[in-house]
Amino acid sequence: MNKHQLISNYYSLHRAELLAYASTRLGDSDEAEDLVQNTFLRILTSDMLVTEQTLPALVFTICRNLVTDYYRHRASRHEYEHYIQSSYDKGMSIESVFYAADIVEAMERGMIHIPEHCRNIYRMHILGGMRVSEISEQTGEKYKTVENRLGLARKQMRNYLRAVV
Repeated sequence: MNKHQLISNYYSLHRAELLAYASTRLGDSDEAEDLVQNTFLRILTSDMLVTEQTLPALVFTICRNLVTDYYRHRASRHEYEHYIQSSYDKGMSIESVFYAADIVEAMERGMIHIPEHCRNIYRMHILGGMRVSEISEQTGEKYKTVENRLGLARKQMRNYLRAVV
């Protein structure tokens, strides 16, 4: 039995069990469903050795790690929202809100000047909040290639923003 068939069979038999596991930890059924899908997607796209013996532990380990990542991301987003709200409460002027909007607009214009293969990686990192390793897994490119392209995109964006701002 090949890797894809093995994973497909395991998914058919144990999806509900994994969904229950994720739902108890997240509370939100939509988030849990996404997390289960991402778990199996990571296994399918990885080059890890998958056997009938290793698959159950691998599935639950990846799922547990995704739950942890979810809460880390949620905590950092909450901290950022709290910081923005406290800044606004402390008398952050409307001008600074517009200034931040101007910077975002300038970044969007600057992304046009980044080559396509670097732009997608830059978007995933900046807008998607993805780490280099996650981008590498999703795109199927080598870690160092993604790291290099992200560095090039950052450099071009810095140069563009210096010239504009």
